[in-house]
Amino acid sequence: MNNIYSIKDSTANPGPLGLFGFAMTTVLLNIHNAGFFPVNSMIMGMGIFFGGGAQFVAGIMEWKKGNNFGSIAFLAYGAFWLTLVFTWLAPMFGVEKPDGNAMGCYLGMWGLFSLVNFFQTLKGNLIGKLLFGSLTLLFFLLAAANFTANENVLHFAGWTGIVCGFIAFYEASAIMINQKYEKTILPL
Repeated sequence: MNNIYSIKDSTANPGPLGLFGFAMTTVLLNIHNAGFFPVNSMIMGMGIFFGGGAQFVAGIMEWKKGNNFGSIAFLAYGAFWLTLVFTWLAPMFGVEKPDGNAMGCYLGMWGLFSLVNFFQTLKGNLIGKLLFGSLTLLFFLLAAANFTANENVLHFAGWTGIVCGFIAFYEASAIMINQKYEKTILPL
């Protein structure tokens, strides 16, 4: 039986929210990784509420729209930010702080997850490939920096993360601006 009635999805595109949540927290954390300032409450606050919370909201909205990739990516990277901040704060409550090898494993697993996402972007636009390619590189560099305690690798990872974050910022901006003007102003 065919349904002659259809419901039009008129909900907002959650992609820019998730991308901005990812972009801004990634840039700020990686300014730290590049050596400009220590981890502080600004990074943790952004990580919990914008990197974690906003991406979670965007992921749930993407799920509702039927976007498997967007849903999994935003929910997972939102969880990344929440777990990272928890890892920094948990030692204040008596939980053992992870050493370089533990953090290297943690970041390496995120690198593998990002690599799987990168492979999916090969069927998409250029900006998505650049975003997930730089994110994969970022996580593997951060893992290497933690395994080796090499500050030069950490600083290089920081610069890679700043570029990655600005790619995500560009993508979020392009989606919003192109939609508003109903034409391509910023190519993807």
